[in-house]
Amino acid sequence: MKTRITELLGIEHPIILSGMSWISVPKMVAAVSNAGGLGLLATGVLDTEETRKAVREIRELTDKPFGANVSLLFPGAAQNAQVLLEEKVPVINFSLGKGDWIVQAAHQYGGKVLATVTNLRHARRAQEYGCDAVIATGNEAAAHGEQVTTFCLVPSLASNLDIPVIAAGGVGDGRGLAAALALGAEGVAMGTRFMTTVESPLHENYKRLSLEKDVYDTLYSKRFDGLWCRVLDTEGARKAIRRGLNPIQMLKAIPNSRAIAQMLKLPYWKLFIGVLASGWKNAKQLAYMANAFKLIRIATEEGDTVNGVLPVGQVTGLLHDIPTVKEVIERTVSEAEEVIRKLGTKVG
Repeated sequence: MKTRITELLGIEHPIILSGMSWISVPKMVAAVSNAGGLGLLATGVLDTEETRKAVREIRELTDKPFGANVSLLFPGAAQNAQVLLEEKVPVINFSLGKGDWIVQAAHQYGGKVLATVTNLRHARRAQEYGCDAVIATGNEAAAHGEQVTTFCLVPSLASNLDIPVIAAGGVGDGRGLAAALALGAEGVAMGTRFMTTVESPLHENYKRLSLEKDVYDTLYSKRFDGLWCRVLDTEGARKAIRRGLNPIQMLKAIPNSRAIAQMLKLPYWKLFIGVLASGWKNAKQLAYMANAFKLIRIATEEGDTVNGVLPVGQVTGLLHDIPTVKEVIERTVSEAEEVIRKLGTKVG
């Protein structure tokens, strides 16, 4: 299946692995790229040494194009982005910040840059400073989609941009891929579907739970990590959203942020002072994220279904098996082609 995205990124199928912390690790990235898609390494919970090591591990596992993402709001993200540029990663995906400097540096070695956006204003800005494509994240998506649904956001962007649009949110099979292409997208990014695969490092407790849940079984709130965020409906998620960032949770953010500093090998005093100096709004946002990171980690790695919280999209209700990554991609493409063929006979 050929689109502007397959041509731009040098891949066989217009399917991208979303960069998910603790999920989009080198083996997952390589599995998607080897199957003809584009794997994206998640660097949000990696320090610079780990990021460099992960990039080199991916290159040992595949000779196909791959990428990595950076969420520029996170501590250490700019440093990780610099590592990706030094390693000449073929595709860099950034979100939650201005990445014009990434675009300029990546284009010097022939790299491509994708900006994750949730509205037309940000998409236009990304196009203006040279991004090669945007990932349009709709309301249905795991984590940070905003109010507009994929079925409205994608055609809105496709009608107003010259660069390709990649649809994220609500896509988990060939019907979703065919629909995204019909809306004007040139490819799709899938997270929830890839999380529940054989190769995924997601704890088995949550793989099974994801299959049990319906399309209605997610929660959407700003009270989990401070941004609009969609997570699996569990006891732990309901408790986290109910608490929000009350005074006790503010106090808990201090040791949790210390753990993040240790994880990223950042001097805690420097991180703490930097957060305070950035203003109350940003400090509050990072406090939310410090607490959220812990809950996501214990869900993903430890399988704690009582206290953990897992970002998932509404598409979790469309999942009924745990296939290999290769099976997901091949099945998605063949289903999409069949849907497109059948549509031709319906309207002919």
